Amino acid sequence: MDKKLFRTLVFVFSLFTLPVLTAAAAETAEPDSEYTDLVTSITQVTAPYIKGDYLIFTAKPDSRFVGIAFDFEEFNKVHPYMKHNTYDENGEVEKSIFFYALKLSKNMQEIRYRIVADGLWTLDSTNSDKIYDDRTGIQLSRCDVRREIPPATEVLPNRVVRFVYKGESGRQIRLGGTFTNWDSWIYEMKEVQPGLYQFDLSLPPGTYQYSYYTGVNVLVDTTNPERCYTKDGKIASQLTVN
Repeated sequence: MDKKLFRTLVFVFSLFTLPVLTAAAAETAEPDSEYTDLVTSITQVTAPYIKGDYLIFTAKPDSRFVGIAFDFEEFNKVHPYMKHNTYDENGEVEKSIFFYALKLSKNMQEIRYRIVADGLWTLDSTNSDKIYDDRTGIQLSRCDVRREIPPATEVLPNRVVRFVYKGESGRQIRLGGTFTNWDSWIYEMKEVQPGLYQFDLSLPPGTYQYSYYTGVNVLVDTTNPERCYTKDGKIASQLTVN
C-alpha cells in the first residue's frame, strides 16, 4: 500500500476513535475583557500558566489540528486550540501560536490532561510535569492550579449570596438593593477582617441590583464587575441567583 495513503487512513481512523468534538467545546471562554486581554498577551509558546481566572495552554502551529482533553470530563471532549497571530510593524503576520484558555473554578486544585495533535494522543511537550494515572493506566500531563483567590461577592450553595466589600477598616457599611426596595438601613455588613466586610443573604432566583452605603455615600461593589443603571439613572452592581 502507498505510504501516503496509509498515513491518511490512519489519521482518518484516529479521528473517528477520538472523543466527540462539539461546537460548545470550541468556546474556550466568555468574550469578556479579561479573556480579550489574556489573548492579546500571548506572545510565545510556553509551559501552561495561570492568568487571572484562566489556565493558558500554548502550542506551536506545526500540526493541522491541536486539541486538549481533561480528566474531569473523562476525556469525553476534545477542545480545539485556537490560533493567535502577532503582527509586525507593517501589519504582516509575524508569528502564529495555538492556544487554549481554560476557565478555572475556585475549587480546582489540579488539572490533568492529554493533547491530541492531528488525531494522535500525546503529552504536552511544553509541560514537564507528568503523572502516571492508575485509573486509566496512562501518563498524563498535570498542572498545579492552587492559588490565592481574593474574596469577592458570590452565590453560595442553597442560593445564599455572600456580599463582600473591601475598603477602610472601622467603617459602617450597609447593603441595599432591589431586594430591600433600596432601603439601606435594613442590613449592616460585618467586618470579618480589617477592611473586609461580609454579609450573607438568602435570595430566591432572580436578577438583583444593589449598592453599598456608608453615611450618605453610595458605593458600587468593586469585587463584582457586573454593572447596571437603576431606574433613577444611577450606577449600581448586579448579580443573578439561579
